[in-house]
Amino acid sequence: MAGQGKQNDDVEGIPIRVLIVDDDEGHAQAVAASLAPIGCDSTIATSGNRGVQLIESEMFDVVVTDMRMDDVDGLAILTKAKEELPEAEVIVVTGHGSINSAVTAMQHGAFTYLPKPLDIHELRGAVQKASQRVRLIRKNAELSRRLDEKFGFEGVVGTSPQMRRVIEILKNVSPTDSTAMILGENGTGKELVARALHQNSPRKNKPFVPLNVAALPASILESELFGHETGAFTGAVGKRIGKFEYANGGTLFLDEVGEMPLDVQVKLLRVLEERKITRLGSNEEVSINVRLVAATNADLKGLVADKKFREDLYYRLNTISISLPPLRDRRSDIPLLLDHFMKELSVRYQKEVRGFSRAARQALLSYDWPGNIRQLRNSVERMLVLDVDGLLDADDLPDEVAALVRPEEDDRPVTEGPAGADTLIGRPLEEVEKYYMQRALEITNGKREEAANMLGIGERTLYRKIKEYDLRS
Repeated sequence: MAGQGKQNDDVEGIPIRVLIVDDDEGHAQAVAASLAPIGCDSTIATSGNRGVQLIESEMFDVVVTDMRMDDVDGLAILTKAKEELPEAEVIVVTGHGSINSAVTAMQHGAFTYLPKPLDIHELRGAVQKASQRVRLIRKNAELSRRLDEKFGFEGVVGTSPQMRRVIEILKNVSPTDSTAMILGENGTGKELVARALHQNSPRKNKPFVPLNVAALPASILESELFGHETGAFTGAVGKRIGKFEYANGGTLFLDEVGEMPLDVQVKLLRVLEERKITRLGSNEEVSINVRLVAATNADLKGLVADKKFREDLYYRLNTISISLPPLRDRRSDIPLLLDHFMKELSVRYQKEVRGFSRAARQALLSYDWPGNIRQLRNSVERMLVLDVDGLLDADDLPDEVAALVRPEEDDRPVTEGPAGADTLIGRPLEEVEKYYMQRALEITNGKREEAANMLGIGERTLYRKIKEYDLRS
């Protein structure tokens, strides 16, 4: 019986929903009536089993449950609420002589317990305090969302647990001057993350200067970093400002730092410690104020063990370590990346596209992407450039990805054959839902959190549907 109390919003503009679980319907009705004046929207469950069902299917902020019921007791309700509704607070109602049960409930995470017969003022006070705690959690979550927007890590795309961790580190590290080391395979977006660190730091109005160490011969690298005077070496026909000086006040990003020769490593360590550089061919020291961000796809610890990378420089660079996962380990982010690149590139090439066909999207989701984000972006760019009909389809895919297109995913109408996405048109909603949930689980290799993110639903909702539809996870 929903809506027992008036549906007022609290002072924060967020309605507080209360679930009352009590097999004494009269008592449950009285509790709902007593909570109505403080703006609670109460739902009543007159059995423990019904309470469990409601907890699994709906959202509540506060659960008020009797401890003793014939089918499912209050402790089981408390446990279920903590599993399914982690933000909710649970108030346990106990009869006289049940103090031990109340203590057990508190140990299992109950907000508080109230003895029978209930004191209305005490009940209202407990619900109000519990709801204030819920409001605070919600307010912090909203603040976190706004911080995400304010920090604007728009280029660092992903909602997978790995990428949420990366963004959390970026938010904490960006305002500081700490040296950072970005680790990851080629194409995982190391320079993008370095730019995000710079763009969200106090240095954002100063230069961001990237330099790929592996792209330069050892004879030129030192000059590129520190600069040189006229005549410092053969061919030095004029004075040159190095990257450190050019980046003064800003950020210098050294990619593939593991390729740096040992003699240059010694000089780099000295610069980091003294914050001064000396141009080649000069005796004059120049003070610099630069934040250094390094990146590598190499095993630096292994290089240190092999005496190919200085241990002291390794620890100096590795003040903050940011590890970027390969794309194959964060498949739930691929749909976001596909849409992100499609929008970005359609503006660049001034082409209107409706999106990806089902067959193309399935193949893109199934491919392992050894070249990671860089390869994915290049593939989307290729598809968009070659497209002639406004739909990025299977015939636009690169050959290595097109090989993964499944016949049943062909976008032509299907009138007979095995049940697939095309044959779901006109079918009951449950069949459509079951199909796409099973496909998401297959694409993510049974990783429920990734599948839930891909589907845009909560993980606990997916877990419940797996059991309901008997899906293969």
